[in-house]
Formats: sequence, structure tokens, C-alpha cells
Amino acid sequence: MEDEWEPPVPAGYNDANRAFIQGFMARGTLTFPEGQKLVAAILSATEGETVDPESITQDTFASFVRTAREAVEPLDYDIRSSRDQVRNGERIWAFINAHSDPATQMATTHTPEEVAYIKRLMDLLFDEYNTVRMEVMAVDEGQALKASRPSKRRESQHVNGEDEEGQPSTTASDRGLKHSEVLSLLSSLVAEGWLEKSRAGFYSLSPRALIEMWSWLMATYNDDSASAKDWQRIKFCESCKEIVTYGQRCSERDCTIRLHDICQDRYWRTRRGDKKCPKCETEWTGDHFVGERAITSRQGYQRGRGGRANGSGSGNGRRSDLEEAVAAQQEAADEDENMEEA
Repeated sequence: MEDEWEPPVPAGYNDANRAFIQGFMARGTLTFPEGQKLVAAILSATEGETVDPESITQDTFASFVRTAREAVEPLDYDIRSSRDQVRNGERIWAFINAHSDPATQMATTHTPEEVAYIKRLMDLLFDEYNTVRMEVMAVDEGQALKASRPSKRRESQHVNGEDEEGQPSTTASDRGLKHSEVLSLLSSLVAEGWLEKSRAGFYSLSPRALIEMWSWLMATYNDDSASAKDWQRIKFCESCKEIVTYGQRCSERDCTIRLHDICQDRYWRTRRGDKKCPKCETEWTGDHFVGERAITSRQGYQRGRGGRANGSGSGNGRRSDLEEAVAAQQEAADEDENMEEA
């Protein structure tokens, strides 16, 4: 009988490293302050004396992360990091499945109907509410509720229980979710660290989700055959080269340059204050946004808040602020097309 395969372990791998991996997996993500506390607790236990978290340096934490990553890579896991786009650019490390998609990530903790809803939610974020004119990549409660059941259009795309690529599909048997179930699921996804809910009531992917599903998002929503000048649904910061779902965009509609808020000051300093788009040379005004501010910065949004709490729709047929804004943009696009044809 052949011996069972065991993954190789890095040189010097010990119980402290094992405890770090276990603690990291239990949390899913770590910031540096959280990492300091975790490493200090582990060293306190292994060394028999109290270790102050403040004494844990970046180098010490990086060493634990590096060893953990080497240990888990043969098992198709990885540790990657990204900066929080919204909260002051704090770096976040995530323990992830290296071959990740929503179904893989959610199947163990959510029902098939919930996983199917999550896929519809991804389509809302990165397809329906992410256009050349308005890159929102967020949804309010009203729009999230309207996706509770598969659309007839989407159902018609699946024949004999298979999707467009001939793979088995859950759509044929997906009866959707009740509104109360959607609200409960959204709360769970926020608590689990997959979604974030802003003060204005918009749901968007969390830093952890963006790290975890980066490859899947690129493969699902971007066109491999597109050129560098073509608009793509998944966009990257001109400065740090990480995904942008909250930031600024060039005021020239067809230009593809994007910047995180947390990167833009440093970026313009490197250009010695020349605040012109590096691609099209348009003056960079800083008031054209990626993310929910593409909605909330509009005058119509502020005027409409009086009748709707937190900018969210009721899910009962009334248009939400998001839907109204997108509709207005589509009307403007239609007018432009008519003028071009004339």
C-alpha cells in the first residue's frame, strides 16, 4: 500500500506557524494590528511569557505570512493582500482558495438557491450597474430584492438544464428566494465579510471578496480579446494596479484611466502636480466617480432622498435611486446615438 501524500512544509515550520494558519483560517482576513495580536498571543503561549502586540514588527508578521503561504500553496490555498479602497487604504491579508468562484466559496455554507442568487447579485454589480457611462458596481436594497428570482430573459438562455457552455445549470430548478430570505442572506454576507453595506445603503464587494474572486471576476466579466484601449467591466488603478470598485475616473467618457481615492494624492505628486489624464490629457477634475458616488454625487439623488430612507427602494415596484440614475444615463446615451445618426 502506497504511503499517503503529505504536502511539503517550509524549513523551520513549527507549532507557532501551525497556530498562525489556524487562527488566520478562522478569521479569513487580517489587518496588521490584528496580525500583531494573533502573533503575540501565539508567541506568548509558545514562549511561556507575555508578548506585547506592539512589539510585533512588520518583518515578524511578514515572516509568519510568508511561511504560512509556503505551507498552504500545495493545497491550492493562498494568502494575498490588497488595500481597503474606502477606509484609508489599510492593507488587508486574506486566506483564500486559489481556485475560487462564488459557487466554490458559498456552497458549504449556503443553499443552492442562495448560491444562485449570489451569482445574480454579481451580475447586477458587474454587468447591469457597471456601464461605460456609470460604473456603480454597487446595488441598493431595492435592486437587490428585485433579483430575488431568476429573470425570464436569463431562464430562456438555459436549455435542458445546461448553460451557454453546455455545463449543468442550477437555473432550471432555481425557484428564487423570498424577500425576507434575500434580506437575511445579505446580512449574512456582510457578517461573513463578503459584502459591505455603506451608510447610504449600498451593497458592494468587500476587500476580502475582491481578493478571493479576482481571477473569477476577470474571467467572467472581461473580454480577453479586447485591446488595452477598450473599456472593460473590471478596471484597475493607474497607480497601484489593483481592482477599482470605488474611486475616480477620467471625465472623458471613453477613456479607461481610473484611480483609487487612496492612491490619487501620491500619483499626482509623482507627476509634479500635472493633474491631466495620463492617457487622453483631459484635465483631471476629481468629480467623476467609480462606485456608489456615481449615484450619490448626483443632484437628483439628494433631491430624491426625502421620500426614501438611506436611498434604498422598497422592492415593491417603485424605482430606486440607483435605477433612476441608470435610466437617466441610458436616456442620455440614446439621445447621443440619435444625434450621431442625424
